Amino acid sequence: MSLQTPQEQELATLLVSALDLEDLEPGDINPEAPLFDASHSDSLGLDSIDALEISLAVAKHYKVQLKADDENNKAIFYSLRSLSHYINEQRA
Repeated sequence: MSLQTPQEQELATLLVSALDLEDLEPGDINPEAPLFDASHSDSLGLDSIDALEISLAVAKHYKVQLKADDENNKAIFYSLRSLSHYINEQRA
């Protein structure tokens, strides 16, 4: 498993809190694992409702808007790392 960067650790903490993932520690999230692909062993197995919750939490915490109709959402939401990278790009 790949190590989280400090930014990914912060985002992982936000996700665990926003999604009420009580059985998961932020540090347990593999930053390169799919967030939504339940067939992947490291995946969090999230769904579209979780994506909405993530979007709201990111908008509130980072002031970065994630739009439902963005054609890049699959890539943006693929993993903790890709989401963190997108947030950092938008804030730059």
